[in-house]
Amino acid sequence: MLEQFVTVLPAVLPMALAIMCMSALLQVGEGKTKPITARLRGIGCLIGISAGLIFSTLRALAIFNQRTFFMYPVLLCCVLADIAVIIMLVVVRNVESTWNKKPFLVHIANVAAGIAIAAGSFNAVTVIVLQLTIFVQPGETPFTSDMLLRVLGFLLGIIAAIVIAYLCKMIYAEQIRKSFMIAAIASLVVLCIEHLTSLLQVMQFSIILLNNTLFKLLVWSINNTNTLIQIQTWVFILPVITSCIVGFKKTADVENFAQTRAIRARKHRAVTRCVAAIVAFICLTLALSVGVAATKTEIVLSDPEPYSLKNGVATIKLSQVDDGHLHRFEYKAKDGTMMRFIIIKKQGGAYGVGLDACENCGDAGYYEKDGKIICKKCDVAINLATIGFKGGCNPVPVNYEMSTKAITIAASDLDALSAHFK
Repeated sequence: MLEQFVTVLPAVLPMALAIMCMSALLQVGEGKTKPITARLRGIGCLIGISAGLIFSTLRALAIFNQRTFFMYPVLLCCVLADIAVIIMLVVVRNVESTWNKKPFLVHIANVAAGIAIAAGSFNAVTVIVLQLTIFVQPGETPFTSDMLLRVLGFLLGIIAAIVIAYLCKMIYAEQIRKSFMIAAIASLVVLCIEHLTSLLQVMQFSIILLNNTLFKLLVWSINNTNTLIQIQTWVFILPVITSCIVGFKKTADVENFAQTRAIRARKHRAVTRCVAAIVAFICLTLALSVGVAATKTEIVLSDPEPYSLKNGVATIKLSQVDDGHLHRFEYKAKDGTMMRFIIIKKQGGAYGVGLDACENCGDAGYYEKDGKIICKKCDVAINLATIGFKGGCNPVPVNYEMSTKAITIAASDLDALSAHFK
């Protein structure tokens, strides 16, 4: 249950906060005076969620096999729309005044917000739906108490994200608009960084090749996703504090007891909301730090598989490695160094052959999870198509020859690469 909770919560919360920010700062007018483009935010949310569910269903049915191919344009749209929304919120500032003087700017802001919400919701839903596969463990019968607890954790994660976003919106008031807008823009900037990280992750190797410094920044961002989400939430401590200060500064300069009591009641509600928000922020921090740590287990690399080593040639039968899964092998180099190399069959029938090590992360090794090959040290998913090529977190390539029945590797080629395991 805890694992599902701490997995779903950070998947839902960023977009919940983003939708809340746009809703609060772009809200203007009522009824007929309300901009017709304001509906685009709700329409965008509906389209994003619906499209995400449809895409996830088609992918589960194996109609779409390449998720990354479809995520390129979606994540690119997320990044561009996030930037557009941030710019428009800065331009609009006071939405009431802008709506009266330059209504077209409000319409543009709503269009940008609708696109950002649609693309962001689509991306979030596809990530969330992936968690549905862990409700029933392999070999386990459905409708067990454990499965129900996992479902409960999944639902609680969604509810918690919505509640946190709602509490942030409850803080908003015209008197603290400036501080709330600063927090909201900061939160959207962090969301843009998260979307950019996801975009670069799927583009790495296949479209672009980052240099070492940028790659390390990308790895840091990937490994600190939960930290970014906490920052995205904690920035709202600014309007929380401002709200308390404004509330306590107000004095009831009236003699009417009923009015005095009403002002005190408003102060009490404001303080209650602020306290509730702070408690929610603290709970979020604990969930994404202590809770995540409690669910983490040390990744253990699979045992090396047997193969033939004769006359200075390592021979691995194709029948042993043609299932599309990661296969690990061990080799003792001429200098006594124990080495590991991996083989995996890629799409199109080609094979990826490389060391169980890379230039960036050393000999930490790789493991397979949910059909992905992941670096144990930096937790980056490796593009299968790039295994066998140099660069980034790719396995160090190993020269090999392939016949109709086997893959052969010269022991001398492995000996020359032993330094990667020292």
